[in-house]
Parts: sequence; structure tokens; C-alpha cells
Amino acid sequence: MIRIEDFLGGFYDEFPFVPRELPPREIVARLAGLIAGLSVHPSATIEPGAVVKPPAVIGAGCFVAATAYLRGGVVLGPGVTVGPGVEIKASLVMGGSALAHFNYVGDSLIGRDVNLEAGAVIANFRNEAPARTGKFGAVIGDHCRIGANAVLAPGTILAPRTIVPRLALVDQGGG
Repeated sequence: MIRIEDFLGGFYDEFPFVPRELPPREIVARLAGLIAGLSVHPSATIEPGAVVKPPAVIGAGCFVAATAYLRGGVVLGPGVTVGPGVEIKASLVMGGSALAHFNYVGDSLIGRDVNLEAGAVIANFRNEAPARTGKFGAVIGDHCRIGANAVLAPGTILAPRTIVPRLALVDQGGG
């Protein structure tokens, strides 16, 4: 089992409601039950046309663009930017990260200062092994860079400062 704070520094300081004994897969599976309702910091901006389905927590200084879609339990740390056409499902995104336009992020833990270029996908379900894997996307370490139209297969674990090139497929065979 991975130690979350080796990948996501200060994770439990930023998200103190997450039980320390849960592995990443259990955190995202239980996320909707760990948060309640809809909490939007007064300094956050949610543009008209964005859909934020509770439960969700939108932190200080966040920006959620029109046509973004947040569902299934989403927590955005301070200063997170979510671009137009981005869908986030059951995920925690740490402060200072940016998800450009047309990304999909499913059932994942995203570190601080992570950047997803346009069209990047964090897949959360393996068609070829549904009984074994359930739904889990990725753990993306702090300061990672994910190139445009890259795909991270379910179960991906990226060390801090990893750079994934544009159009790349990262499939570690996990999930």
C-alpha cells in the first residue's frame, strides 16, 4: 500500500476529515459520505452554467468555469482552477492545481500544483477486468504535469514531479 503523504505532501492537513487508515481506493469510494452538502468558500468563483452536484467542497480562491461538471463527492483545495468542459467525479484536488478544459478526472487523488493540459483523461474503470478493479482512477503526486490528450489508465500512481507527455498512455497494469 502506498503512503499518501509520500505523493501528496500535507494531504491530511488540507483534508483533515479523511481517515488516515484508508487507502486511496477507499478514500474515493467513501468520499461522498465523508463530506456533506455543498460548501463554497466566499472567495470562490463558480461561473453560470457550471454544475456542482452535492456533496462538494469548493475551497478559497477556486475558479470553476462554465460547463464544468462536478459530481459524486468532489473536494477542491484552495486556488484550484477547473476549466470549461471538465468533469470531476469523486475526487480530491489539492491546492493550486489546474485542470484545463475538457478533462475527465474520475475517482482520484490529485496533489498540489498539478497541471492537466486540455483533453487529459484520468480513467477510473477497466472494461477488461471490472470485477477485479471496481472504480479507481489515480494518485497524482505534487507538481506533476499531464500533457494534452494524455490518458492515465485506472490504478495509475505518479510520483511527484512526473511529466506525462502529450498524447501519452500511462498504463501501469494496476487498478
